[in-house]
Amino acid sequence: MYYYDYSFIVLLPAIIFTFICQARIKSAYTQYSQIPNSTGITGAEAARRMMDANGLQGVAINILNGGNQLTNYYDPRNKSLNLSREVYGSSSIASVCIACHEVGHAIQDCQHYAPLVFRNGIVPVVNLTQMVSWPLIIFGMILSTSSPYGSLMFMIGVGCFLFVILFHLVTLPVEFNASNRALEQMRVLSMVNEEDYVGSRAVLRAAAMTYVAALATAVASLLRVLVISGRRR
Repeated sequence: MYYYDYSFIVLLPAIIFTFICQARIKSAYTQYSQIPNSTGITGAEAARRMMDANGLQGVAINILNGGNQLTNYYDPRNKSLNLSREVYGSSSIASVCIACHEVGHAIQDCQHYAPLVFRNGIVPVVNLTQMVSWPLIIFGMILSTSSPYGSLMFMIGVGCFLFVILFHLVTLPVEFNASNRALEQMRVLSMVNEEDYVGSRAVLRAAAMTYVAALATAVASLLRVLVISGRRR
């Protein structure tokens, strides 16, 4: 006899939304990675120009040999910008705006942008709670029918997962702000024309929506767990 878990309906919209966001960023990157930036500068050159204009001459730019073209990040620990080989050396619209987005994080770090400072501060806690939340939730639900400690374990697991959701939530202003800084600086520093700007905005907006999807999935996952738990009582 087959059993259908109706609680999955809670998670389904978030899963569909995630697929849509992933398709959009893939489509936007594929399109604008094939169109050269009007100035002909590479991602690395654009990043260097933007950092120098904002007093970040000491921030090094490194090439990442592993990962894919969308694996790029600013490391606040050693003050370095780390770009994929494709973004580093390409003069496409997509490469330039992605590199400048990461510089946006470097500027946030330099200016002690509050959401970034808060997000960086909770990373160690989130790493721990993300690791233990689901085991606590699952074993808590299993034991809740036979032991009073099961419910306590479940609630601790839910509390841990709330830290994960908080991390996704505070990531949104960090990422949107970095994109806005990149778009503004690319115009101020004359690194884009109108067509470049439109393409850059499309790529960065599509990328930002993946973080919205991550938050939606995390919230939906927690709601589903609460639905299942309530049904077992």
